[in-house]
Amino acid sequence: MMIKADLGALKRTRWHEYLIRFAFGGMMTVATGWVANRFGPAVGGLLLAFPVIFPASATLVEKHELERKRRAGIPFTLRGRLAAALDARGAAMGALGLMTFAVVTWRLVLHCSLLATLASALGSWLTVSGALWYIRKHHPWARPTGIPT
Repeated sequence: MMIKADLGALKRTRWHEYLIRFAFGGMMTVATGWVANRFGPAVGGLLLAFPVIFPASATLVEKHELERKRRAGIPFTLRGRLAAALDARGAAMGALGLMTFAVVTWRLVLHCSLLATLASALGSWLTVSGALWYIRKHHPWARPTGIPT
């Protein structure tokens, strides 16, 4: 799989799908604020790492893939679920990298300059996310095989 940007997807996405994403993200932000007020900023900060748009995005990815197959005349397919699962796998890899970024920042922010802290955290995020992507891409035991579409 090549990593690429598909700007045409912006045109294919309907306005109400954006509304769903923004509404869900807003609800999660409000919930995070409530948790931070109730249990303190340390607990509220943990929730900020939750990818608030992901659940809405995963359902939209599946829906778009199913619509593409239906238009092509294919009545039943697992491809939508597999596309959503692939999106989830990428989100999980990115989240692990983001957690690494947070831990490195937390450990260094009081002991190093801001620039050194952020550079180290960014490097750790890129290293962890890149290593996870590489493992997923190049090791056969990390890829599913024989799944029908």
